[in-house]
Amino acid sequence: MKYLEIVLNESSSEIIKKIAENVKAEDLRFYPVDKDGMQISRMIVKDYYLQEAINSFCHIMGDQITSKIVILPIEAYLPKNSEKDKKEEKATASKEAIYNEIKKNSNINSNFILLLVFSTIVATIGLIHNNLAIIIGAMVIAPLLGPNMAFSFAVSIGDAQLMYSSIKAVLLGFFIAIILPLIFALFFGQNLDTYELVSKTEVSYDSFILALASGAAASLSITAGLSSILVGVMVSAALLPPATVLGLMLGSGNSELAIGAAILLLINITSINLASKVVFFIKGIRPTFWDKKEKAKKSMIIYILSWIIILIIIFIYIYYKPSLLKSIF
Repeated sequence: MKYLEIVLNESSSEIIKKIAENVKAEDLRFYPVDKDGMQISRMIVKDYYLQEAINSFCHIMGDQITSKIVILPIEAYLPKNSEKDKKEEKATASKEAIYNEIKKNSNINSNFILLLVFSTIVATIGLIHNNLAIIIGAMVIAPLLGPNMAFSFAVSIGDAQLMYSSIKAVLLGFFIAIILPLIFALFFGQNLDTYELVSKTEVSYDSFILALASGAAASLSITAGLSSILVGVMVSAALLPPATVLGLMLGSGNSELAIGAAILLLINITSINLASKVVFFIKGIRPTFWDKKEKAKKSMIIYILSWIIILIIIFIYIYYKPSLLKSIF
């Protein structure tokens, strides 16, 4: 449950009562009207109805410059909810809470860059030495979940600024994950034929299913307000190792295996973003205001069609891979 404190003009009191009724607010109270005509009201709302309440208030806040909404978590509530209420209430996070969390985890700062550098170094060592435990350790610290989820979320709500910043973070992440192993292979070249290395150059339809599941699980955990640490490892498992292997193979001059790693990485990027977009859409993550809804609708169509076209091209490549490789090499 959440505690909502709303500051609106006194004339909005009837609308507030109607909203409270629509979202089945547990309690509604009004404070005395201030000298500027603004009035504070507060209500207690179940998590399931939180987004509906926020959307409703946003529609009437536009013309009121000093209006605001404060949302606070409730640590305890007495009397306790009945068993019927507990069954009806569903775990969910508001769009605004998701936005703040995603934006925070997709910002490019010193921590983001250092974690990428360290995780790439660890992954490179683990892949070269065929040590699965080291590779898993690299995926735990790799901050790759935030930027990818931010990009998909930004498309869903039509936020161009978040979309731009998340793309920058994604590109920087892959640049570091590829260029560091490439430099390592150039200066410290050795036999790059371990099982963990070679396996990240093999493309199959299983890779598509794994990446889809990772993207869906990541976005579902975010919209449900659950911990995203474990699914962050899943997403990193699909992104960091193939990117690292791509850099190693490019640095060692093994173009055939580099193509395999690049295709696997592209499959995983496409599948994760496509699955997360579908989950966000199903969960009702859309712009609040009508002027952004059209932009989001257009970007969503372009977004989904682009990923589907890329996947079709990749599937064609997988099907005809032997003959294509023969013609290239």
